[in-house]
Amino acid sequence: MVKRGMRKLVVFLLVPLLLIMSFGAGPTYADSTMGIHVDGAILIDAENGKILYAENADTPLGIASMTKMMTEYLLFEAIKDGKISWDQEYKVNDYTYAISQDRRLSNVPLRRDGTYTIRELYEAVAIYSANAATIAVAETLAGTETEFLKMMNAKAAELGLVDYKFVNSTGLNNSDLQGMHPQGTGAEDENVMPAKSVAKLAYHLLKDYPEVLETTKINTKYFRKGTSDAIKMDNWNFMLPGFVYAYEGIDGLKTGTTDFAGHCFTGTAKRGDKRVISVVMKAVDSKGVGSYKARFDATRALFDYGFTQFSEVEFVPAGYQFDKQKTLDVVKGKEKTVSIAVKDPIRMMVKTSEKELYIPELVIDESKLKDGFLQAPIKKGAIVGHVKLVKTEGTDYGFIEGDIPGADVVASDAVDKAGWFSLMLAGIGDFFAGIWNGTIDFIKGLFK
Repeated sequence: MVKRGMRKLVVFLLVPLLLIMSFGAGPTYADSTMGIHVDGAILIDAENGKILYAENADTPLGIASMTKMMTEYLLFEAIKDGKISWDQEYKVNDYTYAISQDRRLSNVPLRRDGTYTIRELYEAVAIYSANAATIAVAETLAGTETEFLKMMNAKAAELGLVDYKFVNSTGLNNSDLQGMHPQGTGAEDENVMPAKSVAKLAYHLLKDYPEVLETTKINTKYFRKGTSDAIKMDNWNFMLPGFVYAYEGIDGLKTGTTDFAGHCFTGTAKRGDKRVISVVMKAVDSKGVGSYKARFDATRALFDYGFTQFSEVEFVPAGYQFDKQKTLDVVKGKEKTVSIAVKDPIRMMVKTSEKELYIPELVIDESKLKDGFLQAPIKKGAIVGHVKLVKTEGTDYGFIEGDIPGADVVASDAVDKAGWFSLMLAGIGDFFAGIWNGTIDFIKGLFK
């Protein structure tokens, strides 16, 4: 009886304690497989887009100022095409002036009657995430921000991004644009995109315009230095050298923060020959509180994972032939077959402990064949298929777009088309062979 009474007493005392532990300490968030707390994340190899890690990477989420990577891409493209120049000047209008004076937002104040070069505006965008400067770039490229949205959507489609929604050039909530948000968008709309599409945008920005890193790696610069308008621009990427969350090898790319999107960051870092790109969206700490530290801690975890756990492996050398199919049959050619081989060495960043789990497989492009034959003439180097790396167990996240880039299987030699006389003899031979085979089949049928 005493023991039973003691148990009741212990339970009576423990219940309130458990309730306090459950509710008094505030909400906690379960660790992801990486131990980070985010709504979405992805890590890729910047060289070929191999996805090294993904967490809820296909769900559209707020992207905030990571939007500005699209504005930067379109700016670099316009510069390359000669449509505008770095020295071209922009004249401030009522819209950009009003937004630039809102110090709640990231901005460099613009004079109402001022003019600014595209280079000045771009540096304010890339380093300080200046919003009015971003709108000024958009207006320079398209006339109005409303028209610029069309350019953003067209480029997103061209780059193969999915599930995106652009409502402005900056990534702000439209409610911050003082009633001057682009036509056709809602007063409280905000840009959204999945982490995978954000990573693909960053991937193409670095591939096509790597010079962006010359600016994004600058930790501090003065806007209009030496004038009364001078303002210190500290890069919002606090992982750059000299800042509180400094990380070896980082040199970009774009932070983003709004109430809707939370704390986001698209980062890139290089160590040796290895460069990775990471995206974290709505990062929080273990208690669910969003902060700059939370997004940089999550990014650090992804970077560390990529640099320490992965290595580049050559799975197939150039000229490699698959034992089970070293040739393809040819019709109407001077040769009956043609040798096929892997064009370039196939390298891929994989988890070092899992490199033995990958097997190269030959995939022939059936659209290049007719009834199982290649048709002459065939040029040397003609692509006839590709190599697919298959992981025998565990998860493989694939690539940011398609299969392994450059994993082509090609014809090792040229095969000329046979002359008309040879083709005629071959046709006659095929005709009589068909008759003979048909006769044999008929006779066999009689004696069944």
